[in-house]
Amino acid sequence: MSNSELVEQDTKTAIVPASDSSAILNIIERAAMNADVDIDKMERLMAMKERMDAKAAESAFNNAMTDAQKGMKRVSADATNPQTRSNYASYAALDKALRPIYTEHGFALSFDTGDSPLENHMRVICHISHSGGHTRSPHVDMPADGKGAKGGDVMTKTHAAGSAMSYGMRYLLKMIFNVAVGENDDDGNGAEIPRISEDQANEIYAKINDNGLDMNAFMRWLNKTLKCDAIENLSQAAYGTVINTLNTSIANKAKK
Repeated sequence: MSNSELVEQDTKTAIVPASDSSAILNIIERAAMNADVDIDKMERLMAMKERMDAKAAESAFNNAMTDAQKGMKRVSADATNPQTRSNYASYAALDKALRPIYTEHGFALSFDTGDSPLENHMRVICHISHSGGHTRSPHVDMPADGKGAKGGDVMTKTHAAGSAMSYGMRYLLKMIFNVAVGENDDDGNGAEIPRISEDQANEIYAKINDNGLDMNAFMRWLNKTLKCDAIENLSQAAYGTVINTLNTSIANKAKK
């Protein structure tokens, strides 16, 4: 029997069970040793193995996702949106609670942006890759028009884009792992001080950048006076103090 005939026979009868890609690999290796092998049949075998490997990788992804979610608890709300008067879990809080668990189960996340079919929207994409080889890329389209809850312009286009990305990353992280956010829930997470909202953080960035204030000097003041190492970590209680201080600095600069 020629090697070409062997490949044809193996393609029809020898791939048992279909879930075992090593059987196909053995056939490919045997056939590849003969220069007279039918290339078309070889390509079909290789394509079959690729499909089986992809199916196995997807199954490993799904099993790992199930195991990862078993270890995830509700995440405490650590920030407040003053416009909607609602509490929510910041991206930092979600990341702190979820990253150790999902990385332990072989997952890695990376974020990207793309064009949205919706006007004045930005598409935020999360690439979820698993060590088994499977990847998924869910996305969400976020408004990026710089409008506030009442329809007025509250931020520049640059800050609107940053806000859209921040919101999109947070929403996707919650959706991917089906995470519940519980108000006043300190089960395994600890009580959190309410932080400023993303819109409030963007407002602070805008006041500094749009008025030519020294960001490094501001961060030194923030750290020394309010014991805060990042604008996003600023408490709601200190928000008014920061805004008043910035407004004073802007006014003083205008007088010079």
